[in-house]
Amino acid sequence: MSRPKKERMVHQPPLYTAFKPVGIMGSALQQLALSLDEYEAIRLADYLGMDHAEAAEEMEISRSTFTRLIEEARKKVSQFLIEGKQLYIEGGNIHFRGNVIRCLGCGHMFNTGFENALIKCPACGSTNLMDLAGSFGHGRCCRGHNRNRRR
Repeated sequence: MSRPKKERMVHQPPLYTAFKPVGIMGSALQQLALSLDEYEAIRLADYLGMDHAEAAEEMEISRSTFTRLIEEARKKVSQFLIEGKQLYIEGGNIHFRGNVIRCLGCGHMFNTGFENALIKCPACGSTNLMDLAGSFGHGRCCRGHNRNRRR
């Protein structure tokens, strides 16, 4: 029996969760899932330019685990680019450090923590808000997890 996967820390939910080639209906494409921890590995190593040791520390995993994670993520991104598959980001054994709230009224996005719930848009006053961490099924668990980590 394998041991359970360690929870990985992700900075915040991705702003966009699905990508596909232009001009082809999504229903005609093969699906390719990139987990949230693979997304975070790409963000840290390739977008921010962190080395594997720094990125592993940020995600609270070992360097060797990070190396396996980034290799798998890069393989999937290359399949998306070369083979023209539909890429979507979902799942994984993660917790978010922060959150993003999108106002569906005016389109503004706000970086927030999990401590204070935003109930109306500071820009337009709309209450039609989308909690991006909540769309991945996270929020309360991340609030508790972050609070416990700070001690």
